[in-house]
Amino acid sequence: MEVLEKLAKANSIDVHAHVVLADSMGIAGRHGPEIGYNCDGTPWFRVGEYQLDGVRYEGGPFMDTDLRIEAMDKAGIDMQILSPNPLSYFHFIEDSDAIVFCKKHNAALANILSLYPDLLAGLAALPMQNIGAAIDELDRSVNNLGLLGAYIGTDFGISLNDERLNPLYSALVSMNVPLFIHPAPAGIDGSEGDRNLRQFDLDLLTGFAAQEALAVATLIFGGVLERFPSLDICISHAGGGVAALVGRLNQACLRRPWVPEALRHERAFEKSLSKLWFDTHVHDERVLDLVFNVMGKDRLVMGTNFSGWDQHALGINSEHQKLFTENAKRLLRAVV
Repeated sequence: MEVLEKLAKANSIDVHAHVVLADSMGIAGRHGPEIGYNCDGTPWFRVGEYQLDGVRYEGGPFMDTDLRIEAMDKAGIDMQILSPNPLSYFHFIEDSDAIVFCKKHNAALANILSLYPDLLAGLAALPMQNIGAAIDELDRSVNNLGLLGAYIGTDFGISLNDERLNPLYSALVSMNVPLFIHPAPAGIDGSEGDRNLRQFDLDLLTGFAAQEALAVATLIFGGVLERFPSLDICISHAGGGVAALVGRLNQACLRRPWVPEALRHERAFEKSLSKLWFDTHVHDERVLDLVFNVMGKDRLVMGTNFSGWDQHALGINSEHQKLFTENAKRLLRAVV
């Protein structure tokens, strides 16, 4: 693939860059998505009954690719891997609406990528409420549209270790593409979770970190990495709170009766982290140092949440840039 050749030559690769597509508006039936403006001119973004106020997508890098390219150049980013907006995963809506949305979203994304093959690549949205349809869309997206893998949320009604996901994991391995996992705010089209998440943006500030840690623990304790040793999964925000919890999770391997035999040894959980990938969108060098100490550096890739409210350029420096870039090339199957 030409895009892999471009990636192989890149000096910096950002794997955490969401996109909002004009051609995806209104294609999930009554669920939208939809953009509008209040009387005072402030924008809103609606998905189902959830409305996000005050975040401007139109006229910014999220939707204007030329502005994205200009901002990437200023930030020193050679290549970006575009991914679905977590607000519009639509993992809990009707199968038919989700399937239509993912098909049209991925086709629209592929069309944009075709205009900027030197700078952009992408990951597919999948209708996770229907695993058979998700596999079909993965196949179409990778083999027909040229996308590099899949991008899903942490919650879609079944656990990440559920055996019903085995066919999808097998398909990812067979196609030799990675799976990226990133949370969505609680309550968009699934469970609302703890009511405290509804204030102070805690669904974003703490909810994401909890969901990511849950995803990592479920994959490890649930034996997914043992069943599919060549499956590459990348978790956003360095796995959320998992680095701070590693001592407790290691201890569980020695003390809890439900732990599988393969994990019943010292630091078993910590060692299993080396089988996963993580992006570096953590905002603080002290946290990144902790991630280095717990996860190592071989499976860390640069993520910025480009153009988001919490965008940062952590990792774009002479010390780490080459390492993160070479890691990303391995994760994305870009070989020189």
